[in-house]
Amino acid sequence: MECGRWHSTVKRLTHVQSPRVLLTHLHNDNLPKGVFVKKLKTLVVFRNPKDAAVSLFHFHNNNPVLPNYDSWDEFFECFISGKVVYGSYFDHAIAWNKHIDDENVMIVMFEDMKQDLVAATTQIADFFGIRLTKEQIQFIADKCSFKSMKEKSNETHGKMGSIIFRKGDVGDWKNHFSEAQSQEMDAKFEECLAGTKLGEKMSYNVYCTA
Repeated sequence: MECGRWHSTVKRLTHVQSPRVLLTHLHNDNLPKGVFVKKLKTLVVFRNPKDAAVSLFHFHNNNPVLPNYDSWDEFFECFISGKVVYGSYFDHAIAWNKHIDDENVMIVMFEDMKQDLVAATTQIADFFGIRLTKEQIQFIADKCSFKSMKEKSNETHGKMGSIIFRKGDVGDWKNHFSEAQSQEMDAKFEECLAGTKLGEKMSYNVYCTA
């Protein structure tokens, strides 16, 4: 929703028939107030912060319109302090944790989808009130697997395809983080999300420990 020229984007969206699906990376404070006032169905996808950091690092350095970083260490300092595109991961998570029990909000984890995409697809369809057969759910899961989307990325996303769809692995952070950086991220998670419902949903101890 935030990509491209704003006026042309708004004009294009006004011609899309309801129900419309809008994609955005914006912090929820920057979303139109009507999203919450009118209780629009909102699907929020989170990834564990260590893998999210690594993914964003490569996205920055492979994207010609974003700032590049000379090293992972330089990027890590920016990420942990929230000085990256779209701002702090943890501020974003804290904000959505406040809405985790809203009936119109569903938060799903990237790791859960990687583990069982059929189950995740079923839950998402139920959330949006869409009735699907088992065959339809399997078809959607197959088409939405990372492998399938990566293979089709040049057709669906053009030159950005190879930039958006890199690895899609869980645990790639272990190839980048130093022990000190891992501990610093652990401390940041403890400070911001420990004891929260979203923090628990992230299964941090499962996906973010060596």
